[in-house]
Amino acid sequence: MRGLRGDVSNMSESFAELFESSGLADGLRPGSIVSGRVERIGDDMVMVDVRLKSEGRIPIEQFQDERGELEVAVGDEVEVALDSIENGHGQIRLSREKAKWQRVWGRLEEAYRESANVRGHIVDRVKGGFIVSIEGVRAFLPASLLDIAHSRELSELGAQEWDFRIIKLERRHNNVVVSRRTTEARSVMETLKEGEVVKGVVKNLTDYGAFLDIGGIDGLLHVTDMSWKRLRNPSDAVAVGDEYDVKLLKVDRERNRISLGLKQMREDPWSNLVKRYPQGKRLRGKVTNIVDYGCFVELEEGVEGLVHISEMDWTRKSAHPGKLVHMDQEVEVEVLGISEEKRRISLGMKQCRPNPWQEFNNKYKKGDRLQGKLRAITDFGIFLGLDGGLAGLVHVSDLSWTGRNEECLQAYNNRHGENFDAVLLAVDLERERISLGIKQLEPDPFAAYIAEHSKGSVVSGEVKTVEESGVELALAPDVTGQVKVADLSLDEEVRDARKIAKVGDTLTAKLTHIDRKRRTLQLSVREQKSDEEKAAVREYSAGNPRIVAKLGELFKRQLKK
Repeated sequence: MRGLRGDVSNMSESFAELFESSGLADGLRPGSIVSGRVERIGDDMVMVDVRLKSEGRIPIEQFQDERGELEVAVGDEVEVALDSIENGHGQIRLSREKAKWQRVWGRLEEAYRESANVRGHIVDRVKGGFIVSIEGVRAFLPASLLDIAHSRELSELGAQEWDFRIIKLERRHNNVVVSRRTTEARSVMETLKEGEVVKGVVKNLTDYGAFLDIGGIDGLLHVTDMSWKRLRNPSDAVAVGDEYDVKLLKVDRERNRISLGLKQMREDPWSNLVKRYPQGKRLRGKVTNIVDYGCFVELEEGVEGLVHISEMDWTRKSAHPGKLVHMDQEVEVEVLGISEEKRRISLGMKQCRPNPWQEFNNKYKKGDRLQGKLRAITDFGIFLGLDGGLAGLVHVSDLSWTGRNEECLQAYNNRHGENFDAVLLAVDLERERISLGIKQLEPDPFAAYIAEHSKGSVVSGEVKTVEESGVELALAPDVTGQVKVADLSLDEEVRDARKIAKVGDTLTAKLTHIDRKRRTLQLSVREQKSDEEKAAVREYSAGNPRIVAKLGELFKRQLKK
């Protein structure tokens, strides 16, 4: 075996020496491009004669196209690259792919030197741009250097060949950067001035606007610069292929971006709007947009105003705007206010209809008795439905003269839809509130009682409750009074009311304090007794025998104490 290796090695060295000495290798080295003739085509190899000592074998795949079909026939002349002069078996190695690759790079370098265009396909989208195939060489195309419509589908972009300009070429690192923006386009870019008017043809539409061709370069016409009015879709304003006069809003030469304006070609409808639509003017408009907080109404092309939900209906203020109006509906509105600087108009719909609150106020007066249907129960009262779709509040404090709040509310549970009588207490037009009262349907027992019993009167009542601190007397139906423990007796000091009073006893006392706000009465047995004794002394001084006997009893009590 060792001898065989030595023979092969000697054979290779002899072949290389013979090749060098033959003169055929003059000017040839690995990588050189040579011309050869196809001698034979096998199942997996193609034999090519390059007029050297031996034929070269090249894999048949290097002669097949993208569909796998053979591109050559026996006798054809082809260019191949010389890989090596010998491969250890006395043969030369050839490559058709490397030859094609070198030829392509040669053409790319020539195009780069001469600033000539090259043809290629866009084959992929990557971060920041696209991949372009130029005769099999992959090149990078930055998105900013793509002057055709950015939003077009990649499948459409790759369906045809485009001209590109090589702006960077590094063969060593296989780095190629190309641009679709031609020199002519850059020249056009330099001549553009912001504010001037140019002609543009719509190339394609996007969700956010349209791209227009202006002299070979693209400019963006944003949807907000198409029309003074609100647009749902760019296609509502422009169409592909149409030509328009547009204004150059911004020319960014560093980023190769142009912003165009179409609405700027017409007068701003917001100018002098206050004169055309003074506050209080009523007019008709079309609903163009419905949102949670209201709806927008178009008064004229490019001029929209907001009808806030609170200004849409006098009574249905909690309803969603979509239940009050629908898209494209014509409605009557009133101008509430205009801010030209902020380009905002406040409109009202309810102002164009009679105010039910004012009508109610004109129809009823304070103290009137009316009827309403129970709508809702809250912690602070109940709401009764009234004429005109209005609702009045019966506060919990106005449900009963004597009952506790919780007990009063419980009396209305499960009674929704029932009618109840009430008294009108007040109408607040500014806040749109109606106050009602149910307890006012009956006379106030407290007010009636204090009308007959002023402060200082002597009254009698039955003991309802007894506690250590005092007692509560029932003075009249739904009227009570309190006697503190210190006011229960004149003759002795009492610390616990339970020791001298019990439920059911009748006490006579003096009315010492009236709190109309809290609806409470304070009584005193002690002061009533003291007043009685003072009166007896005064009568004694007048010589009344009956009073003398009474004073005798008082003296005996004092002695006993």
